[in-house]
Amino acid sequence: MASTGALTGIGQDQFLQLLIAQLQNQDPLEPVNNQEFIQQLATLNSVQGLQDLNASFGQMLKLQQLTQGSDMIGKTIEYTLTDAAESKTGTVESVQTQDGNFVLLVGTDQVSLDQVQSVIA
Repeated sequence: MASTGALTGIGQDQFLQLLIAQLQNQDPLEPVNNQEFIQQLATLNSVQGLQDLNASFGQMLKLQQLTQGSDMIGKTIEYTLTDAAESKTGTVESVQTQDGNFVLLVGTDQVSLDQVQSVIA
């Protein structure tokens, strides 16, 4: 079977399908070695653990962005919009999600956290 490095691009379902296909098509006179089978199961467990860890990091990042955004409510910030050449200032009125990302509402502008240049007050 492929090495762990080659498995980083496939998901748990695909890995299980490959494992089942391997077991179904093995030579009955020379079945899969127990050690090799345990190694493949350990690899499956590692893939699942990495997927769970990535999901946890994603949730933690969203919580951090929400916290950062909510801390800015009522504060004056300097920001640059992607379509504007010069920076603007304004007071953050609220925080919203847009396409899974948090944006600050400053007047009629929607400002992503990476567009904030500085927090003035």
